[in-house]
Amino acid sequence: MSDNVLLALRQVSFAYGEGETSVSVLEGVNFSVEAGQRLALLGRSGSGKSTLMNVLAGLLLPDQGSVVWQGTDITQLTESKRVALRRQTIGVVYQFHHLLPEFSAEENVMLPAMLSGYSPSKAKKIAVQLLQQVGLEHRVAHRPGELSGGERQRVAIARALAGNPKVLLMDEPTGNLDEATADHVLSMLIDLSKTTETSLVIVTHDRRVAAQTDQQFELHHGQLQSV
Repeated sequence: MSDNVLLALRQVSFAYGEGETSVSVLEGVNFSVEAGQRLALLGRSGSGKSTLMNVLAGLLLPDQGSVVWQGTDITQLTESKRVALRRQTIGVVYQFHHLLPEFSAEENVMLPAMLSGYSPSKAKKIAVQLLQQVGLEHRVAHRPGELSGGERQRVAIARALAGNPKVLLMDEPTGNLDEATADHVLSMLIDLSKTTETSLVIVTHDRRVAAQTDQQFELHHGQLQSV
């Protein structure tokens, strides 16, 4: 495997349920993410896009095949080792931001930095810098309930970057935003990936969003194909 490959799926299959009630979602999927790439995973609602992202993130383990992060097959690791490696490798942003409501924007971003081993003072500096990068330097002390939808999503992006991941996985990151806000967040995200040299994998049903990436793939009947 190339040293440039950060994430890879090798002949990955996954199904929900067992026996006659089993529903196959992924069937022999091969996929890789290289350093600096910005990729989109397309598919209709219910096609298995979110399942695919959760397998990439190691939140679901495949029934068959390998999930490889920076040369390590994570299906062979204990859960604790998998969690530790995820913190060094992957950031995740969901359609629903999942920010902690009782914490400020700054504190929400500090938390993953501290979990990655940074001291509180260093984590604070990282949080302030990232919030500046997403244009929220004037919102660091605000809690999620005091922010707009676009602002909350930008905090979620900053939080995902706080552990300095190699790859950012995003599940419908603009799905809950109006078109103008979505365009602003997406443009900011693409620029940020370039300045931080973070690879992007955007899971979306929106071809307009997908068109902003370097390459698009579509999940159809459990198979992933380049489009």
